[in-house]
Amino acid sequence: MTTIDNLLFPAIEPYRTGTLQVDELHTLYWEECGNPDGTPVLFLHGGPGGGLSPNHRRFFDPRHYRIVLFDQRGAGKSTPLGEYRNNTTGLLISDIEKIREMLGISQWLVFGGSWGSTLALAYGEAHAHRCLGFVLRGIFLCTQAEVDWFVNGMGWFYPEVHQRFANAIPEDERGDLLQAYVKRLFCDDPAIYTEAARNWSRYEGSCLFLKPQAEAIEDFESDAVSLGIGRLEAHYMLNTAFMEDDQLIRNISKIRHLPAVIVQGRYDVICPPATAYRLHQAWPEARFHLIGDAGHAAMEPGIAAALVAATEQFKKKMAFD
Repeated sequence: MTTIDNLLFPAIEPYRTGTLQVDELHTLYWEECGNPDGTPVLFLHGGPGGGLSPNHRRFFDPRHYRIVLFDQRGAGKSTPLGEYRNNTTGLLISDIEKIREMLGISQWLVFGGSWGSTLALAYGEAHAHRCLGFVLRGIFLCTQAEVDWFVNGMGWFYPEVHQRFANAIPEDERGDLLQAYVKRLFCDDPAIYTEAARNWSRYEGSCLFLKPQAEAIEDFESDAVSLGIGRLEAHYMLNTAFMEDDQLIRNISKIRHLPAVIVQGRYDVICPPATAYRLHQAWPEARFHLIGDAGHAAMEPGIAAALVAATEQFKKKMAFD
């Protein structure tokens, strides 16, 4: 029987971890796994605010890759958790460069899913000469249309989940759910913002998989996960990721010369396939894999298998370059 555990590389522990203070407010957690002398690869987690999981280390052959992972501002083990101040796409790109320079890495493969794909594209377009290529999953470009879909459109497929999300807001404020949640998520009362974050995060967690998984929903409801996801997703969506309109597509020429693999679930309700297809149309040189029996999560079997296949393809390609 094929399971996620069988599809990924064996579980590993970091050979080095640390923290990096990037300003007076934020300190980042980072780790390195695999082969210290291997091909560097950067893993960018989703959310924003999603943080790392031990399984994220397992998309890469640890004998070949020097695997670098970090919790972005306000996420996971980085502190303060859920902090949205001093938190923009430009600052995250700057953080990536600080980590690269700290580790003495010249170039790396960039791997990101969902919000991680947004950040991977933004980073690549800013620092193309630092990138060996890209593995991108569940594409999100943070356009206004995608934000509107997340806040309202998912109700077409998950009406009961969306109703619970909306019912947490007084009826007279439901005409603009994003603003209503922002009002609560960014207030000073922990009781109010933690509950709002839990409701927001549960909403997303309930729509992740092709077949909803109770364990994933429970994880997204936890304080350790929900505060980062709820606050930072709302923060970035409110500001359309601090980017110009359709910036990532308009600047795609900056990275079209680099190899890329796009992996997308056919039934991804959170980041619908139209966005990944649009990216591929702008970047036809990228390999495009539409997984017919998958939703949004990286741990869908078809998606996990395609991501591992992509990192293996890059491994073979780099051996002959």
